[in-house]
Amino acid sequence: MAKRRDRGSANQVALVGMITALSLAFLYLSTLSPMARLGITAIAGVFPAGAVVSSGMGAGFFSYGATGILGLLLLPNKSCVILYLLFFGLWPMLKSLLERLPNRVLEWVCKLLVFNGILAVLLLGLRELLLPFLPTGLEGNWLIFAAGNVAFVIYDVGFSKLIGLYMARVDRVLRKRT
Repeated sequence: MAKRRDRGSANQVALVGMITALSLAFLYLSTLSPMARLGITAIAGVFPAGAVVSSGMGAGFFSYGATGILGLLLLPNKSCVILYLLFFGLWPMLKSLLERLPNRVLEWVCKLLVFNGILAVLLLGLRELLLPFLPTGLEGNWLIFAAGNVAFVIYDVGFSKLIGLYMARVDRVLRKRT
């Protein structure tokens, strides 16, 4: 019986390690592609969701933290890593916690509050970091917040669909093997 549990634990550790490596690889790719930097950083943030689904919230935070630390140490462009640390890498765990709220309206209000808080931190404290990612037509802060909220809602809905696909196709296969 103990062997079975140990094997499952080893499989979970290996899975979290692979997820961390994939996140870090995509963060590295984001430093190489100036035109797709924001999109590739967002893709890097999808991987911790797999850790949350397959191994729990602690595994998601571990993957997020390890990717962030390794990214800060190893990657030449720190702006992608900071975006990952402030939003994209952290969002899978925050999303999981917020989606446990009993009321759907409250859930969305909280999600938008969290997003707008992070966006405010990026605009007020790290404007130079965010400016290379913004289209040239978004000069006013209110335009940035309006466009950001629309993009965030689309991102969150798409993210939910990706998590559903992961659960149906990947996690189901992983659970059969452990």
